[in-house]
Amino acid sequence: MGLRTMNHELRTTIFFILIVFILTGCETFTKKDKSMGGATPALQPQSVVKFADIPVPAGFKFLSEESYSFESGSVRVAVLKYHGKADVEQVINFYKDQMPMYSWNLLNIVEYGQRLMNFDREGETCIVDLEPKGKSVITTISLGPKAQRAKKAEKTVK
Repeated sequence: MGLRTMNHELRTTIFFILIVFILTGCETFTKKDKSMGGATPALQPQSVVKFADIPVPAGFKFLSEESYSFESGSVRVAVLKYHGKADVEQVINFYKDQMPMYSWNLLNIVEYGQRLMNFDREGETCIVDLEPKGKSVITTISLGPKAQRAKKAEKTVK
């Protein structure tokens, strides 16, 4: 009788271990995009963002305690921070592809460990700061009005 009970307990334990392995193991496998020859797939934009005209890669988490925004009429000022798992080059390509869809013009990219992408459009500037952290990226989006150019005083000729 003791051998039968031990056999039943062993089978039950193995059954539960297999179930746990199957359920957790399925999430750890990643598929490579065969159409891209095993290359990393492009990031997709989130459907819900702070500003509708500034895209954020899907899966990036909004860091509300490190962010702020102000909007009054047509003036918007913000520093929005996000954290997500991605390669920094994927995020650079995401913003190169997505920002022009919202009428943002890429001015330049500065690389020095971190990556700064400067965008502008009529009346506003946007700086996207990408800071690689291992296999993830901290993205800081700074938005503000463009500086108004002072008009040169016209000299009057007498």
